[in-house]
Amino acid sequence: MAGWFRRLLRQPRKSSGSAESSLSSTMSSSSSSSFSSSSSSSLLSAVELPAGSCGPDISGAGSARWAKSYDACICHSEADVEFVEELVAYLESQPEGLRCFLPPRDAAPGRPVVTELCDAVRGSHCWVLLITPGFLRDPWCRYQMLQALAEAPAGGGRAIPVLKDVGRDEYPRELRSLYYIRAALKESSFRQIRDTLLRYLRELCRSGSEPG
Repeated sequence: MAGWFRRLLRQPRKSSGSAESSLSSTMSSSSSSSFSSSSSSSLLSAVELPAGSCGPDISGAGSARWAKSYDACICHSEADVEFVEELVAYLESQPEGLRCFLPPRDAAPGRPVVTELCDAVRGSHCWVLLITPGFLRDPWCRYQMLQALAEAPAGGGRAIPVLKDVGRDEYPRELRSLYYIRAALKESSFRQIRDTLLRYLRELCRSGSEPG
């Protein structure tokens, strides 16, 4: 009996430290696997994927996108035409071939300004509102902004405010319910505008019709 008791005492005990070490090892392995998966996901999202590969094909012949003449109407003041021309050149050079309405280029000569602005808003899926000091002073810009909000009062991704050279306190009251893009860095803001347009167009093609 005494020999059995002595052998029992000599057996190594499984310490709590050993259990913690085992648990830590398991968690570390799991965390490493999770990190690897997360890294792969991030890497994939950073790679430029072909049009239609990460959602519905927005360029197919039967796409709801073609129900309107333009993907985006760029609402801006005459003072900002240089910036807007760069933005339009960027958007139209994308693989999806985004179609933009640019008033100086696409408005029909001889037609009333009001008619052209209203037709541009109604004929576009989205509206990029370039809010600048010039925009805030221009009654035609305000008119076009209100027309856009009348088409989609809640925005729903269709109205895309872009703030440039104005403070947050100057942001139009009518747009306060919508998040805006800050045009601090041109390249970054252009990319954000493109991504927002593509997100809306993919949702549109997924649902198959324009929201009312």
